[in-house]
Amino acid sequence: MSTATVKPSSVPDLLTGPILPLLLRFALPNMVAMLAVALAAMAETGYVGQFGPSALAGMALVFPFVMLQNMLSAGAMGGGVSSAVSRALGAGDGQRANLLAVHALWIGISAGIFFMVLMEVLGPWFMSALGGKGEALAHAVAYSEVAFAGSIFIWVVNTLSSVIRGSGNMLVPSVTLVLVALAQVFIGGALGLGWLSWPPLGMQGVAAGAVFANAAGALFLWTYLSAGHGKVKLRILTTRLVGQHLKDILRVGAIACFSPLQTVLTILILTRLVTTFGTEALAGYGIGTRLEFLLVPIAFAIGVASVPLVGMAIGAGNSQRARQAAWTAAALATVILGALGLVVAVAPRVWTTLFTHEPTVIQSSASYFLWAGPFYGLFGLGLSLYFSSLGAGKATGPVLAGTLRLAVVASGGSLLAYWHSPAWMIFALVGLGMAVYGISTVLFVKYTPWGVN
Repeated sequence: MSTATVKPSSVPDLLTGPILPLLLRFALPNMVAMLAVALAAMAETGYVGQFGPSALAGMALVFPFVMLQNMLSAGAMGGGVSSAVSRALGAGDGQRANLLAVHALWIGISAGIFFMVLMEVLGPWFMSALGGKGEALAHAVAYSEVAFAGSIFIWVVNTLSSVIRGSGNMLVPSVTLVLVALAQVFIGGALGLGWLSWPPLGMQGVAAGAVFANAAGALFLWTYLSAGHGKVKLRILTTRLVGQHLKDILRVGAIACFSPLQTVLTILILTRLVTTFGTEALAGYGIGTRLEFLLVPIAFAIGVASVPLVGMAIGAGNSQRARQAAWTAAALATVILGALGLVVAVAPRVWTTLFTHEPTVIQSSASYFLWAGPFYGLFGLGLSLYFSSLGAGKATGPVLAGTLRLAVVASGGSLLAYWHSPAWMIFALVGLGMAVYGISTVLFVKYTPWGVN
């Protein structure tokens, strides 16, 4: 077969095979990888918990920015990358897919450098503006200074993983991310807590684990694609940058980036509201939102699994199959996240005692789960449809759904702050925002035409 063209017949399963089995086959390795990433974040929280409540509060301050970087690189821009590659392959144009891979890499490198500079210069101010002060702020800054110094590695790992996923290969990026997560846990523990007689470096050592692990992952994926082991080959030296290829990625990815920005802005507003209730309440809220860092990857795994199915169907001119794949993925995400949300709403200590035994912190987390947990299913519904929409090249609707969620939280939060409302009402606002996001995304997707882009 020519490297310039991938015939549609080379991916017959993706274009004609049963959707649910394909979706599960793609989602399961993604889910294992994303859970590994989330468990690495949980391990980090466990390490930080040994430094005391002020360190946990510091992690709550820096967490939205860590989450933003991952959502931008792996979800939003990554979804734009996977969408462009899969639509090219669905149309039988393998050469275009190769060119898009190189353009995606340069976008990832540029974005990583920008994010690094932004957080190194303005990170302390951002976290201070959230209400961080004293020891909590000092811990947050110590972590962020090291973590964001390695932003470029995270962007390259997630960008190249998205290129490979767009070709319908979920195994290679999933195994890579699992190994990166394992390395992060070990290196972060060794440097942060002083394992193996290493001098303990505290928050900075924990953050360094992610930097070193992602650097290794970026090098591997770059080598893998450059060697031509997949359907897409990375030819850096012989590929000239062309505006049209950049546009093909950015017209989806750039619009999609508004969604995680809105999500994190929503979290920042809520974090700022919770800081008024003290360090223990903030620490408890931080533990609660850490579960979302586990739930988001589950919805991510399912949604990203739908991207090549949707994208290749759109590229082949079959919008009906693309929609079937999107709704099937959305139903799966709703069931899984809804069940987990109900579990923590009824038995919150299953989660909270993994990180702390401070009674006030546990009480704060339990209140959060009681009000937010029942709406996790709707959150998963919206997030899965967001990724499917990226596959179709139609990101605007789900982004507007995120805007509605932000508006609800911002306006409601302002009123609650004015009324000096108790913390549980803020947590109830979280659940309302999730409900608005899920329902409005369904409506936007239902009434947005999908077709060849």
